[in-house]
Amino acid sequence: MSVVINTNYAATVAANNLSASNTSLQKSLNRLSSGSKIVNPSDDAGGLAVSMKLSAAAKRSGAAASNIGNSVSFLQSQDGVLKVTGKVLDRMSELKTLYSDPTKNADDLANYDAEFTALQDELTSLSGETFNSVALFGSTSLTVEVSEDGGQTVALAGRDLEGTAAGVGGLTDTGVSSLADIDLSDITDAIQSVATMRASNGAEQSRLGFAAEVLTVNKANIEAANSRITDVDVASESTQLARWNILVQSGTAMLAQANQSAQVALRLIG
Repeated sequence: MSVVINTNYAATVAANNLSASNTSLQKSLNRLSSGSKIVNPSDDAGGLAVSMKLSAAAKRSGAAASNIGNSVSFLQSQDGVLKVTGKVLDRMSELKTLYSDPTKNADDLANYDAEFTALQDELTSLSGETFNSVALFGSTSLTVEVSEDGGQTVALAGRDLEGTAAGVGGLTDTGVSSLADIDLSDITDAIQSVATMRASNGAEQSRLGFAAEVLTVNKANIEAANSRITDVDVASESTQLARWNILVQSGTAMLAQANQSAQVALRLIG
């Protein structure tokens, strides 16, 4: 091999190797310090695209689970009102039975009617209860999305507590001012209607509970899939860090040797 001064090929190769090793060392340091396998888009362009979609899906799953929780709270509040309504109806049925006692005089009956009228007002008040300014009762149903993409929904049936057909409207009608204006069957029918409402309310709560469980499981699986794409394996990457660190040190030493190798020409000149 000829001895030259202007071109030091060994030093050039050593410098290129050192530059490549140093670049890899910096990438390894960045990954370990950030905990992410993808520090720059160029590290894994396709993986980054998939990761962004998975990350968004996981966040939507969490938001959908939160919405389901709010819907369950809505149903629980609704059931709480229905429970109290049932107690009011129980008292009304008791009053109606007492009212039919032939030994009661007119004043006694008037006292029973006074309580009955107060309970009518309470039923009207209960029918107008709201949850976060949303009416708990009415004929309009509510639709709850139970999947992160909105493809699955659960309808919460509208419950018209004031209705006359399936509610307490027959007891709170303006034409009813006394226990004498109603039959015991009117009250028992209302109790049956409220019981049916509570049963369907419980069924909806049960379904929403299972839907929330599915979302929780899916969210965990999506996050695990995203982790495999973006999260750095510390054990593996620390091994690579040690490798690149040694290569940088040895490359630096060899570059110094390569830079000195051309000095052999001075001995020939001398």
